[in-house]
Amino acid sequence: MSVPPPGAHNRRVRTPNPTAGWEIARPARPSAPGAIAMAGFRIRGDGLSELRAIPHPAVTIVVDFGERPLTVSEAGGGSRSGSLVVGLGFRELRVRADLLEAVQVRLSPLAAREVLGVPLAELGGNVIALEDLWARDAGRLRERLHDAHTWQDRFDLIDSALSQRLRARRSIEPEVAWVWQQIMASHGLARITDLAERTGRSRQQLWSRFGRQIGLSPKRAAMLVRFDHAIHRLADGHPPARVAAVTGYADQAHLHRDIRAFTGATPAAAAAEPWLAADDTAWPTRMVTGVR
Repeated sequence: MSVPPPGAHNRRVRTPNPTAGWEIARPARPSAPGAIAMAGFRIRGDGLSELRAIPHPAVTIVVDFGERPLTVSEAGGGSRSGSLVVGLGFRELRVRADLLEAVQVRLSPLAAREVLGVPLAELGGNVIALEDLWARDAGRLRERLHDAHTWQDRFDLIDSALSQRLRARRSIEPEVAWVWQQIMASHGLARITDLAERTGRSRQQLWSRFGRQIGLSPKRAAMLVRFDHAIHRLADGHPPARVAAVTGYADQAHLHRDIRAFTGATPAAAAAEPWLAADDTAWPTRMVTGVR
């Protein structure tokens, strides 16, 4: 997949359903807080009623502003509507995608607690209404996005709201932040025991601190990052056996088990999801691994 040039704002991608048109926008300039990446989505077309959300190594904020509210259905049968926060490492979520208008934020867990005001260990992989965290500010932001005239105006509004919530003091310990960065940089292949030794912590101490501050154990975080790397390679058309070999899985069956565990789908079905095809347009620089 080609990566669009930095100045390109609005792009369309063709989903497997040819009647469903996607408009994808991204900021013309980087967001002020270095850990935050944003994209705007407008999906028109009744032929595409539901999409599978693919887990990603980021906390997700979605602020909807269209006439029809965003609706997310969970594997257990529950659903939520409106602007939402989705925790790190969620599982088996489906999004009603017809007539969707929203700005999505992929937020590094190194900044998420400050922005959201809730420990990530409490957030877990759950879906929470943004109003439960931001109270009336969430509704005000939605109204302002609805009234905005351009995507860049909407990005500026989101950027301002997020920046106001980022404090100078960081709540993530340097050792924990470094371990997360190493997991991301290695695509999930870094040995957790080696990382613990290099921080001067015992394995037990690292797992406790990391889990409390990131919301996942180091092992689970590495599995999520490795899965993300692998599923994108599958979406790019690489053979499953080759993907398993280069992304650190024991074999193709191991890769298949992880994909089903994270998505509830077969590798072929998960890799064909339109969200993955949109990633190189919506998130051309990928996630930033640290907080600047």
